[in-house]
Parts: sequence; structure tokens; C-alpha cells
Amino acid sequence: MIIVSDIRVPIAKPIIGDEEIENVVEVLKSGMIAQGPKVEEFEKKFAEWVGAKYGIAVNSGTAALHTALLSCGIGPEDEVITTPFTFIASGNSIVYTGAKPVFADIDLKTYTLNPESIEGLITENTKAIMPVQLYGQSANMDEINEIAERYGLIVIEDAAQAHGATCNGKKVGSLGDMSCFSFYPTKNMTTSEGGIITTDDEELADKAKIFRAHGASVRYHHDAIGYNFRMTDISAAIGLAQLEKIDGFNDQRIANAEYLNNGLKDVDGVITPYCADGSKHVYHQYTIRVEKGDRDDWVEIINYCGVGTGIHYPIPLYNQPIYKYLGIEGDCPNAELAADNVISLPVHPSLTKEDLDLVIEAVKTASEELD
Repeated sequence: MIIVSDIRVPIAKPIIGDEEIENVVEVLKSGMIAQGPKVEEFEKKFAEWVGAKYGIAVNSGTAALHTALLSCGIGPEDEVITTPFTFIASGNSIVYTGAKPVFADIDLKTYTLNPESIEGLITENTKAIMPVQLYGQSANMDEINEIAERYGLIVIEDAAQAHGATCNGKKVGSLGDMSCFSFYPTKNMTTSEGGIITTDDEELADKAKIFRAHGASVRYHHDAIGYNFRMTDISAAIGLAQLEKIDGFNDQRIANAEYLNNGLKDVDGVITPYCADGSKHVYHQYTIRVEKGDRDDWVEIINYCGVGTGIHYPIPLYNQPIYKYLGIEGDCPNAELAADNVISLPVHPSLTKEDLDLVIEAVKTASEELD
């Protein structure tokens, strides 16, 4: 095999076509480039797509989480149980409200919040559970919702990575009191930057609309301390085009993941992604776990073979310097093991068969070199 030293297969590649460009040009020509009719159209269509009654578009996935928490009344002295094995926005959104993130451990097969680790962390201050639908797969929402119902807790889905994923036939985005998506460029669909909240609760939807617009229910009448979290019609125009393509994007991600699974199934030291029974995994990330050698050595060899990689995520949130400074602690052995050993490989829809074969060969080369 010829080994090269430049990245030929990137870890992510946004797909923007003529439809997105034409939609943006239409908005620019209309003169309505801030929040307007395109945002309203996108909210309605995205909510319908996930099976929710209401959609509230905002300018990032982080803003979606922050807004949802505020809408659910989360604030100082409250506790929100979540996972430490995620991007820091999940935990930060809780901290923004003055509440405290309490970290439960993950299921090592799915890397999502383990329901069995939740109940022992519930206190009189616990107000909500925030499962993170990591890598494109849902947590066990049936069990999480059962725990929440038993203790009178709110459930807020962090679905930033799971557009189109399902749990027992129901789409992520319709499985909690509120659900939050990101449309960052590397996500399964994009609006360039952006986010959206979905919910079946009209009162929560109305509150979210207030918090995203400076706390105003009508212009210049401010009912709360709100934020400038509005999405623009430019972003919504991109989102409308992407929404027409997302099912196809996801189908290709799933096909790519299946090809990689088949090619890597017998590679020594590699654990390929697991899809839980009754779930649809849409592979925002294709993440393996390595069981021999040092993870950094695997990454170095795979990169040298021309394949991009990502580490999602190398540090459990409670070990982040800022969380240590804030006195936020955790003890999650599975999350720590995963943080030391996971590697994300390219799985995006732009990959060719030749690209996928190179990914497989790069991982095999690393395994052989590290024997």
C-alpha cells in the first residue's frame, strides 16, 4: 500500500448545492434578510419532519439548549442530570441558567446517557434530565422518560447530532418536553450556523419565542431578560433546501457506516459502532474505540495514510479546567474510558467507495503497526 502524508479524506464535508444558493439569492433580493417568512416556513416544516407540533428557530444549537432550559424554568439552585461525554455546550447551557450540571455515566455501547446511572443522582434539587443523542443515535428514551415521569422531572433532548435518528419508531425531536438541534456546517444538515427547538407544548413554545427575542412578547414590550438568539431568513433559506435532502444524506451515511463496519469487523483492537435494537442511527460521527496501544498513535498513523480523524470527545466535562474551577465534579468511569480511546472516522455522504476503502486500509495499517 502507498502511504501518503496529506489528508485526502476529510473527517467532514458540508454539501451545499444549487438549491441552497438559489434560496439565499432569493432572500437577498427580497430585502427580508433578518428573521421573517423563511424562518417561519422552516420552523413549520422541520417540526413536521420530526413529528412535533412547534418549532422555534434560533441562531445556534447552544442557543437552542439555553433557550429550552430557560423556557422550562431551569435556574439557580436547580440541578440537571446529563452526560459528561459530549461537547461542552451541553454542560455550559445549564451553567448559563445558574443551574448545576450533574453528570451520570454513559452506556459504553451507544456512548449515550445510561438510564441505570440516573436514579442515584436525583435529589430534591433535580429539575430535569438532558440526554445527549450522541453521534447520531438516541439514548434509551423509554427508560429515561419513565424515570422522569416517576420523579416529576422535565426531559430536554440535546439532539444536536441526531437529525433523523429514531428510538422505537419515534424520531428524535419528539421524545422529550423540548428537543434541541444544531445546524452547524458539519452536522447532518446545516443552515450555516443555527439551531431549532421542537416541542408539543404550546406554552413552552411561546416562552421560547420570548427568550430568543430580547424577552419580548410584542415589540418593545419585554416580559423577561431575553437574548438575541433569532435565526435569519438567509440561514432558514439554506435550511429549507437541506431539509429536502436530509433523508438522502442520512441514507448515505448509514450505507457508508455499514460498509465501514463490514471492512473493519475483524480488525484487531477495533470496536466498531453499535446500533441499539429499535433505533435508527444516522451517523453524524462514525466512532470506533481502540483497545490496544495508545489512541494518539492510531490517529498519527491513520492521518499519515491520508485519512482525517476527530476525537469526540477527549475530556469528560467535569475534568475541563473551567468546571474544576467552578467546583463541578463527576465520577463516570465509562465516560473516562471512552474519552481516552475513541476515534471518529469519515462517514459523510460525499465519500466514494475509494475513500471508504482508504479509511479501512488506514485503520488496518494502524492495527498492524501497533502489534
